[in-house]
Amino acid sequence: MDKNIEALWLKFSDKLKGFILSKVHDEAMAEDILQEVFIKIHARIDQLNDDTKIQSWIYQITRNLITDYFRETKKEIHKTQSLYHEKEEVASENAMTEAIGDMINMMRNLPPEYCEALCLTELDGLSQKAYAEQLGLNYSAAKSRVQRARTMLKDMLMNCCHYQFDKYGTVLEISPANCCCCCSAS
Repeated sequence: MDKNIEALWLKFSDKLKGFILSKVHDEAMAEDILQEVFIKIHARIDQLNDDTKIQSWIYQITRNLITDYFRETKKEIHKTQSLYHEKEEVASENAMTEAIGDMINMMRNLPPEYCEALCLTELDGLSQKAYAEQLGLNYSAAKSRVQRARTMLKDMLMNCCHYQFDKYGTVLEISPANCCCCCSAS
């Protein structure tokens, strides 16, 4: 087999392009990889000792370059996905911070005993049992008061603003509805 690059191009380029295209499914990328194959052939042709193995040698170079392409594409996809998820997390955190601020503002509009129940259990981290003991209530009454306060707060929030949630219940976006000027969405 002649090691003339032009002769190799004429003999193998169409077959190689079809082979590459069957793997990458992108005409422009197949052309780029084909060019890289022949650059490598040109640079390493002197390393080929057995001319009878030139076809398998060329296809091995081609397979290696296709593998490199997919490896690089995978890295780029991973980087893009990471950036997307970071932006999504920041947006979600901002929306959550806004929602928490809205809730705290609205808690001030609850009757005092319900505001106190939420402040102590949700903000201060007091257990409902400890809350009951602190106020001298039985545990069942304390649980009911906290639950009623949560329901009242949720109703106020839902009447004031529209919340968009993801499939996990995370707040993604808040927009004013019948805003009572108690929330930051106003």
